[in-house]
Amino acid sequence: MAGSSRAALVTGGTGRVGAAIAERLEREGFRVFAAGRRDGDLTQADEARALAERAATELGGLDLLVNAAGEGFEPRPFADVSEADWDVAFGATAKGSFFVTQAAAPFLRRSEAGLVVMIEDVAAYQPWPSFAPHCAAKAAQAMLTRVLARALAPDVRVCGIAPGPMAVEPGQEERRAAETLLGRTGSPADVAGAVVYLAAASFVTGTTLVVDGGRLLT
Repeated sequence: MAGSSRAALVTGGTGRVGAAIAERLEREGFRVFAAGRRDGDLTQADEARALAERAATELGGLDLLVNAAGEGFEPRPFADVSEADWDVAFGATAKGSFFVTQAAAPFLRRSEAGLVVMIEDVAAYQPWPSFAPHCAAKAAQAMLTRVLARALAPDVRVCGIAPGPMAVEPGQEERRAAETLLGRTGSPADVAGAVVYLAAASFVTGTTLVVDGGRLLT
């Protein structure tokens, strides 16, 4: 799926992981629209749709959509979680991913190898009480990976990537590394490499590639 004719929209493309994905795709020959908050509020369906349409217009089509936008990764005791916390977590992560994909689908269907990649999180598969809204939102996004794979087949593949510890707070590196089987944390470049792999894996759809150093098994 590499080549100068390919066009990619990366939501959350100005964040640490999204920016790494955008940069790697550019090195692979993609024309990339790296969207940040300035490009639209993805918690609003009309703005999410408008972003996909704008990217397709500016790039002359779409071959790859990477849904990397998300908010709400804030620890909060269960008893203190508010409705606002819930809305923030689900906004860009689940709702935004759905409506950007919905608007991008017609363009992706016209591609020879349309692909959607959801940047999930191992939190979708592990219960973290201090991150209840985040876990639930990422679980919803992981289900969208499977639902949309069926909805868009056979023209468009939909896959997920579930990163483990990547953006580690200073001073937490040793503790977070100990949570993995490999004894180290990952980097945004690891996620970017997984996107490139999925872009070329033409017989893979409806599943999630876990990039976590074995975090799910600890």
